[in-house]
Amino acid sequence: MEILRIIRWQDIIDILIVTVVIYRVLLIIKGTKAAQMLIGLGVLSLAFLVSRYLNLYTLDWLIQSFWAQIVLALIILFQPEIRKALAQVGETRFIPSFTSAEELRSIEEIVRTSVALANRRIGALIAIERDTSLKEFTEMGTPLDAKVSHELLISIFHPASPIHDGAVIIKDNRIIAAGCFLPLSLSSDVSRSLGTRHRAALGLSEETDAIVIIISEETGTISIAIEGRLQGDMDMGSLRKFLTEHFIPPRERKR
Repeated sequence: MEILRIIRWQDIIDILIVTVVIYRVLLIIKGTKAAQMLIGLGVLSLAFLVSRYLNLYTLDWLIQSFWAQIVLALIILFQPEIRKALAQVGETRFIPSFTSAEELRSIEEIVRTSVALANRRIGALIAIERDTSLKEFTEMGTPLDAKVSHELLISIFHPASPIHDGAVIIKDNRIIAAGCFLPLSLSSDVSRSLGTRHRAALGLSEETDAIVIIISEETGTISIAIEGRLQGDMDMGSLRKFLTEHFIPPRERKR
């Protein structure tokens, strides 16, 4: 109880900020060579404590000499990770965007493209990122970073295009990548009549909160996968309404 009396509200904020920073750093280095390097530094720290405890003077001197250059060594060793972290901080939105004009334009381009592809019976997968990052899937595709447009989407999914079989991933009204491979759903509830595109769309919607539009090559129908569920037989009006409800704030829709 005595500890609770001396803790200030600033201390709580301080601890929370440090926790978030450490968590973000761990997420950045997860699965990279930096994680292995940190383990090596941990072993080195342990060796330092042991050398002090057992009075191993030579080992202690070597480790202390290394620690004197540790900052420079960390910058050199972790240069790619530091660059990646700074880039992610620059991309972070501290104030959410409420622009509806660009959002509405992107939705209209996606709807037009989906209907055009369905009429021509050209298969397609369009994944739209929401809160959960799709970075791991975009990294396996062809990077684009282009404005969402009907012409570009049509050219991507044209049968002669080398990347028409994969999925297009859209984030913040930008086509981030094309030709992306999505995880197939392994659910036993999925109908056997569904093809690979539908299973891939369901698989992504099971793992993330993304909305995935599927255009069937066989039937020329438009479906949507969301939260592991499939909503089929969408027309232009219902598709536009669905996307508007999920991406445009209510007060912006009334304008």
